[in-house]
Amino acid sequence: MVLKNKLGITNSVDLAREEERLSKIKAIELFETGLLDNLEAGKFESLSKIHKYLFDEIYYFAGEIRTENIAKGSFRFAPVMYLKVSLEHIDSMPQSNFEEIIEKYVEMNVAHPFREGNGRSTRIWLDLILKKEIGKVVDWNNVDKEDYLLAMERSPIKDIEIKELLRKALTSNVNDREVYMKGIDASYHYEGYNIFKSDNLK
Repeated sequence: MVLKNKLGITNSVDLAREEERLSKIKAIELFETGLLDNLEAGKFESLSKIHKYLFDEIYYFAGEIRTENIAKGSFRFAPVMYLKVSLEHIDSMPQSNFEEIIEKYVEMNVAHPFREGNGRSTRIWLDLILKKEIGKVVDWNNVDKEDYLLAMERSPIKDIEIKELLRKALTSNVNDREVYMKGIDASYHYEGYNIFKSDNLK
C-alpha cells in the first residue's frame, strides 16, 4: 500500500526515496534557521511542529494526529481512541534528567502519534529535550541501527536496554550538524505498519 501523498507518487520505493530526500532538506533548514531551538522541549505541540515541517511537502497529514490504529508486527501502538489522553500524559511527564527523558521518549514511541514519520521526528524531539535539559544529544553515529530497533521494540516492557544504548552515545556536541542529521536517517525508523480496526471502533 502506498500512502496518499502530495507528490502523486504511486510506487512505494519511489515514495520512500523522495520522502527521505525532502525530509532531510527540511531537517537541515529546521536546524540551521534556529527554528528548532525556539520550540518548547518535551511537548507534543513541538513534536507536531517538527513533523509538519519535515513532511508538509509530502503528506496531507503532516503534523496531524493519526486517525488509524497501527501496528508493527504483533505490537499495537496506542489506540486512536486513547491517543489524545496518552499525549496529554506524556506532556506532563518529568524530564529533568536522562532517565526521565528516555522514559518520556519510550512513551512517545508507544503513542506513535502520526501515520508515518514518527521515528525521525521523535528523534529530533528527543535531542531537543536532551539539549535543553542536560546539555547533551545522542550521537547517532555511535548507535547501531539493529541494536536500536530491537531495544525500542522491547522498551515498552523493559527500557534498561535503550537507556544504556543511548547513554553510551551521548555527546556534548549539541550544535554539530552531522551528529544531528544522523538521527534523521530513515533506516532507523519502523517500516511496514499494519492498519487494523479496534473491536471498539465501528
